[in-house]
Amino acid sequence: MKLIYRVVLRLSLFLLPLLALWAMLFYFTMEDEINDEADDALDNYSELIIMRMLSGNDLPQTGDGSNNSYLIIPVQEAYANARSHVRYYDAEVYIPEKHETEPARILSTIFRDDDGQYYELRVATPTFEKNDLMTTVLGWSVFLYVILLITVVSLTAWVFHRSMRPLYALLNWLDSYKPGTVVGAVPCDTDITEFRRLSAAAQAAVDRSEEMFERQKQFIGNASHELQTPLAVLGARMDWLLDNTELSEEQMGEILQMKDTLGRIVRLNKTLLLLTKIDNNQFPESSDVDIAAMLREQKEVYDEMFAARDICCCMKLPETFTVRMNDALASVLVTNLLRNAYRHSAHGARVDVTISGRMLTVVNDGDAPLDGAHIFERFYQGSKREGSTGLGLALVKAVSDYYGLRVRYDFVDGRHMFSVEWVQSVVG
Repeated sequence: MKLIYRVVLRLSLFLLPLLALWAMLFYFTMEDEINDEADDALDNYSELIIMRMLSGNDLPQTGDGSNNSYLIIPVQEAYANARSHVRYYDAEVYIPEKHETEPARILSTIFRDDDGQYYELRVATPTFEKNDLMTTVLGWSVFLYVILLITVVSLTAWVFHRSMRPLYALLNWLDSYKPGTVVGAVPCDTDITEFRRLSAAAQAAVDRSEEMFERQKQFIGNASHELQTPLAVLGARMDWLLDNTELSEEQMGEILQMKDTLGRIVRLNKTLLLLTKIDNNQFPESSDVDIAAMLREQKEVYDEMFAARDICCCMKLPETFTVRMNDALASVLVTNLLRNAYRHSAHGARVDVTISGRMLTVVNDGDAPLDGAHIFERFYQGSKREGSTGLGLALVKAVSDYYGLRVRYDFVDGRHMFSVEWVQSVVG
């Protein structure tokens, strides 16, 4: 989840209970204020009625247009003593003029005349409908929440993007950075202390990475020369021994075994150096490569190499299948896929090579499925074959990862299926 979305989500979750609490406080405050005003009016009206009754004057008419009503009931002394002399409460009262009930605020008070007779006075005045008020408050609260949320989110997003521009610039730069390539200095166009420190730390890390990359390149070059030269000399001396000395059959067999082992070491050394170069992005040059033509050429080579095993290779290829790759890496991809299929096929087996859409598929016969989770790991060998280094499919995976290709293995109907799909590299 992006940081801005996390901020918006948290703001929304924070504002929701905050506005709910505000709506509750607003409702109860409004209710209390309205009741206070109604209670003051009821106090004044009840005092007027009591004073007029005790002084013998005429009592107010209930239909005088004030919407107030009252009721005077004689009560016993015991009743008067058992109740509070002043009490406020809400109730529904019947309005004769309207022939309906309405919510009202009621004041109940008990007083005594000069003769010692107790009376209960109930004064009522129309008040607000609480359900309507609650609905109104809820509606306006939701409206306020939506408006406030939109405003806060918009302002937050605007401020966030303005403030985080240096971070986004640095992230874009890091996405485009690859060791050994020139992409310009680390962006540091900001006066914010934290971002300047982050850019400085990124620049220091890049400098260390470039230094280590250069050292690794030098090591690879040195290893290539320092290892391959003595290995070549050793191979040449073995050939000289075979050609210029009289050896027994046993001695000759030992030298030939040593020569085979030496050849495997040479191939292993070259393969490991190639993998390291791929990992270090040392194949920046790309050109248009016809994979279909390369497959046809390699088929002729492997048909000749494995002619003794009578392997049938059938190809269903388009006339051309051009991709944008380094020519050497394209050859590594194609040759290792084909060599793996030929080498691990039994006598008289069938190898099928097809290109459909943007996918190259190489299928060969097999007895049991391989370990799909480890088949592309270095030095993994599902079944040991003479001359195999266990790095062929690792090279296929390395080249595929280098160009963002999708490589996978399946076992379908007793056949091994290796497929490579070009996602964006196809040019025609």
